[in-house]
Amino acid sequence: MHTPSGVSLPVVPAALAPVLPSRYGPGPEPAPGSGVRVASDTLPGLESVSPADENSVWLHDALLGPHSADIVRYLSLARSTGGPVLDLGSGAGRLAVPFARHGFAVEAVDRDASALERLEGWARRIGPQVAGLVVTHRAELTELRLEGRYRLALLAGAMVAAVPPARRPELLREVAAHLGAGGALALDYTAHLLPGLIAEPQRTWAFQVPRFDGIDEWVVARQVFDLPSMSERITYYAARTGKLSSERVVLSTDKWIVDPERLAAELHAAGLHIEGRRRHRIDERTESVLLVCRTDD
Repeated sequence: MHTPSGVSLPVVPAALAPVLPSRYGPGPEPAPGSGVRVASDTLPGLESVSPADENSVWLHDALLGPHSADIVRYLSLARSTGGPVLDLGSGAGRLAVPFARHGFAVEAVDRDASALERLEGWARRIGPQVAGLVVTHRAELTELRLEGRYRLALLAGAMVAAVPPARRPELLREVAAHLGAGGALALDYTAHLLPGLIAEPQRTWAFQVPRFDGIDEWVVARQVFDLPSMSERITYYAARTGKLSSERVVLSTDKWIVDPERLAAELHAAGLHIEGRRRHRIDERTESVLLVCRTDD
């Protein structure tokens, strides 16, 4: 989902960051009212993808930071359902490894082989008990074919927004068919209010990435919504400055805008009912939603 563009960016002194995306290369200016904002509690971003490379891990972690509390909520749910746990779009093990540390057998599924290698390495470093509880499987979620039975399935970190809407019903049916009696599917996504999208289809954020390796990194993120296709693209213009060199990088991620009513209908058609819903208001036009769904039997 994220692709380094290869765009060559002019050198901008760190003291001048952040700057408007237009300073990095060609492209339309943000729409009126979409000027640079200071980062909010929850930043738009790479929740549903793995870092492009080792240098992008810091940015990825910064974007996931506001979502880290979901580990506690999902662990609490796992204690009520038991395992095995299916972690869909696991990335480098943000949830899978902590779950294994708490004694749950976890099957981690991701399309990124390097992310799964980092997951396995992390589990091995903790110890054989944890490594023995984690099984990894490389697959596209749109082509998922499961064989096991699970008590809990996770689509965390807004992974549902990475699945094309036309392919989502098939994925939900596949997951529901492999949940044990009373099993649960938990997922989260960002819900955008339609009036807000119409009024401000382009948004720009600026923030500094917390790093502890001697690199100073500023990022300007441009978020563009396309209502006809119900999709969004977020482009990150990162300026990384060290003692000896500077680097300018452009990363982008494509996601789908989730229609809550359509998602609810798809869950129902898959044989799942929404048992619990948790909302967290991000701003006046956006909220984060976590759903817990149970099998109908």
